[in-house]
Amino acid sequence: MRTDIFARLDREPVPPKIEVPRMTRTRLALFGGTSAFYLAVVVAVLLSTWLVTLDWKIMLFRPYQQWPELHAFLDYYVVLGQRGPTAVMVAAWLGWRSWRQHTLRPLLSLGAALLLLNVTVGAVKLGLGRLGPHYATQIGSAELFAGGDIFPSGHTANAVVTWGILAYLATTPRARRYLSALSAVVALGVGLTTVYLGTHWLSDVLLGWAAGLLILLALPWCEPVIAVVEAWLLDRRDRIRARLRARRRLVPSLPVASGGPRLFPAPVAAEEPSRETVGAAASHARAARSRPSSDRLTA
Repeated sequence: MRTDIFARLDREPVPPKIEVPRMTRTRLALFGGTSAFYLAVVVAVLLSTWLVTLDWKIMLFRPYQQWPELHAFLDYYVVLGQRGPTAVMVAAWLGWRSWRQHTLRPLLSLGAALLLLNVTVGAVKLGLGRLGPHYATQIGSAELFAGGDIFPSGHTANAVVTWGILAYLATTPRARRYLSALSAVVALGVGLTTVYLGTHWLSDVLLGWAAGLLILLALPWCEPVIAVVEAWLLDRRDRIRARLRARRRLVPSLPVASGGPRLFPAPVAAEEPSRETVGAAASHARAARSRPSSDRLTA
């Protein structure tokens, strides 16, 4: 029996029992409070309140010029919020989890979260059309409905969702606490980094944090759909495996040269016509010509 740490990397002999998160009262309260915060930020920007004034003050302060020594590091750190690289990294980890636990739920949960992220955040981005700090045209303006796509911050919302899904799928309370703290630190850092680099207003980041958190809080509502999709995919997998096994039974177990059964009867060789020598053919011809004359003599 293996007792080293690598034993935990082996596949489980049977699918473990995993408790699926439910929409509890606490989660509902958090969802309602985050929704109210989300709407408050949107209204504050639409009405060009003190929040827009704060956006401009931070933008004109230009943090990337105040602390230029941080620029090189933060240029790499902000990649933790880019959808492509983070989705690949998290999907690789969750793919191993799916294989180890005999379930597709981790990958399907990630897919559902990213789908909700693209639909909800993308719709608000395109609908409000806000320009970023580098493309702002009028000081003090909210820069809305100008063809932009930075409100809310996609980097921030993506960081909340992709790293927060690890905490959502954790199987023990201790792992869930540690992963929640880690994902919160990463998401906070990514959001503030975009403000430092001047690619987002502060209000963009606030709305991005709220948008990502709303998706994580709403995932228990998606669990019934995830269960149905998982059952359908596993059923299709089992059917394909059954067809492949049925086809293998038709293949001979031994090669024909070793005496194994044949799938088709061996071809029968065609009989070759008898061959005669040239001299024998000439003698037969002479005998045929001489027969009529001998018959006349006897007659």
